[in-house]
Amino acid sequence: MELRHLRYFIAVAEELHFGRAALQLGISQPPLSQQIQALEEELGVRLFERTNRRVSLSAAGQLFLPEARQVLLRLQQAVQVAQRAQRGELGELKVGFTSSAPFTPTIPRAILAFRRACPEVHLELREFSSRNVAQAVYDGQLHVGMLRPLGDLPDELEALELFAEPLSVLLPAGHPLAQQQAGIQLAQLAAESFVYFPRTYGTGLYDQLLRLARAAGFTPHIVQEASEAMTLIGLVATGLGVTVLPSSFGRMHIDGVISRTLLDPGASTAICLVRRRDEQSPLVQRFSALLQQETRRLSSASYPD
Repeated sequence: MELRHLRYFIAVAEELHFGRAALQLGISQPPLSQQIQALEEELGVRLFERTNRRVSLSAAGQLFLPEARQVLLRLQQAVQVAQRAQRGELGELKVGFTSSAPFTPTIPRAILAFRRACPEVHLELREFSSRNVAQAVYDGQLHVGMLRPLGDLPDELEALELFAEPLSVLLPAGHPLAQQQAGIQLAQLAAESFVYFPRTYGTGLYDQLLRLARAAGFTPHIVQEASEAMTLIGLVATGLGVTVLPSSFGRMHIDGVISRTLLDPGASTAICLVRRRDEQSPLVQRFSALLQQETRRLSSASYPD
């Protein structure tokens, strides 16, 4: 049995006239009659009762008609599903992100825009350190990731910068440097105690802080480590030390903490989208394109102190 047999049967069943059905199908009547006869022989039942004056559905044909329609409907639905999947409108997408990404206003808005554009995509979000995001994409556990820049990505991965933002120094509210509204040079913090991420945590911010401090002529004295940025900010509020984080954290109003822009050259960071270079998934391609489009549109907003 072929799908055309079902189409022929439905046309005759709806017209109850072989001539009109043949005209509707764009074929001549004799081949249509032959195909209906072949279908009946394959099924082993009569689908139509024929006389010289009329054609009617047999009892078996009446029951077969809705089933045949359902088969063609399911085929049409299957074709639509395949086409929508090819356009990146259906499926499951596993996205990893570094913990600081949601604190930027741009990333949550871009993800919301994707959800609105592709409501039937199941979006699974997972939080990792930047290095672990890259590793999970490399291993195939994630389709795509958002992370802070890493200097040693595997060749199999590509990173596309979504947007950049300045770094800020977070100080206890009573700190003398908090009075400098215009910003702070990192060299002014040479004698300060720092609270920061562990080097082993896998964030690119740690190495960046060391590079900036070396350029300013000192090595930061880290008195306490924590893996979560909010924990670091809480430690700053207690007066334990100062820290350097992306400006998106500085936009948060936390009692006892003041944020000032870091003025040193190169004192900025970025959020990058990382994916495998050989990634062919239409869903990943659509997500990547939409995310880049939205972040370009939204990242024109400034990051005030």
